[in-house]
Formats: sequence, structure tokens, C-alpha cells
Amino acid sequence: MEYLDRMGLKDWWTHLPSELSGGQKQRIAIARALISKPKVILADEPTGALDSATSMEVMDILQEINNTGITIIIVTHERDIAERTQRSIKLKDGMIENVIHHSLNYKAAV
Repeated sequence: MEYLDRMGLKDWWTHLPSELSGGQKQRIAIARALISKPKVILADEPTGALDSATSMEVMDILQEINNTGITIIIVTHERDIAERTQRSIKLKDGMIENVIHHSLNYKAAV
């Protein structure tokens, strides 16, 4: 319940997955990942099926988690999502094409 509360979904704990929005499902997936207190979270297209506003909310949550010392590795095809990370590594044909260190000029919603 603590993790659902952290994701703003405590009141939704009795609902079925079919009753949740895409953003709610993503936040529940993040909460489930946090239960085991991981050192690293692998997130494969965490915003792929979300609208722009919900994508930014999910990225805010991931940034907050990262700020607690948990490493988060995100796979994405979305440039605006990649730009919200500390560093992006672009792959082409299985090879590293370039590495970009981003200046994080935004504040995560707390």
C-alpha cells in the first residue's frame, strides 16, 4: 500500500487492470518494481503507449526514484524522453553511435 500511495493510486487498490488508464498501469508497474528495493530498474518503453502529459508524469516519477539512488535504464525511441535523462546512448545496428550527456534543466514534480 505504501508504494501505491507514493504513486498516487492508494484508492485504486481494489480495481482490476481493465479499469485503469495507461498511466495508472505504468505507475502500478513502477510501484511493483520498487517493492523489492532494487538497485537498478530496467524500463523498456515506459512511456510508449502514453499521451505526452502522462509520459512527463511517469518521467517525473522515474526521476524522483533515480534521485533516491536507484539506477534507471530506459529504452526508448522518443527523443523528448531520452532528453529527460542524464545520459543517452544511441545505438545503430547494435553498435554505439554516440553518447550524449544532457543538462537537466527541469525539476521533477515532487
